[in-house]
Amino acid sequence: MAKLVFGMNQSLDGYVDHQEFAPGPALFRHWIEHVRGLSGSVYGRRMYEVMRYWDEERPEWSAEELEFAAAWRSQPKWVVSRSLKSVGPNATLVEDDLEAVIRGLKARLVGEIGVSGPDLARSLTDLGLIDEYRLYLHPVVLGRGKPFFAGARPPLRLVASDLIGEDVIRLTYVPA
Repeated sequence: MAKLVFGMNQSLDGYVDHQEFAPGPALFRHWIEHVRGLSGSVYGRRMYEVMRYWDEERPEWSAEELEFAAAWRSQPKWVVSRSLKSVGPNATLVEDDLEAVIRGLKARLVGEIGVSGPDLARSLTDLGLIDEYRLYLHPVVLGRGKPFFAGARPPLRLVASDLIGEDVIRLTYVPA
């Protein structure tokens, strides 16, 4: 049975914004290995549209960016959206019955399934389907943006903390 994991980079004040801070070399390497190890990912529409950047190679990309793109492209993706009519390569559109689809994925797959997008994570939290939350805290204060927890924070229990690179702390929580 697979484990559903929601993890994102966030500021010290709890916001996620991919345009405000970027991962350093050690954290980027961590994300490459993380994505490579996933059994698949479930995306909300907005986060999926952001990640579509990795669908087509760009000549200015570094070797690490090419490696991340290859890992991202190779994994199966499920995109939760009522407004999209189609999705890109290696992706399946999920328009209805989110709970049944996710329960089916968890039962059918092994390893970890990544969850991307705070709004999607809120829906999955409300359904009691997220097994682990990983907060990657960056030493940045934004004061605005999309919060990591799109709803009330669920009761959580800290199970691990790790320094990644020079200045990012990953806090790993499970539902209490």
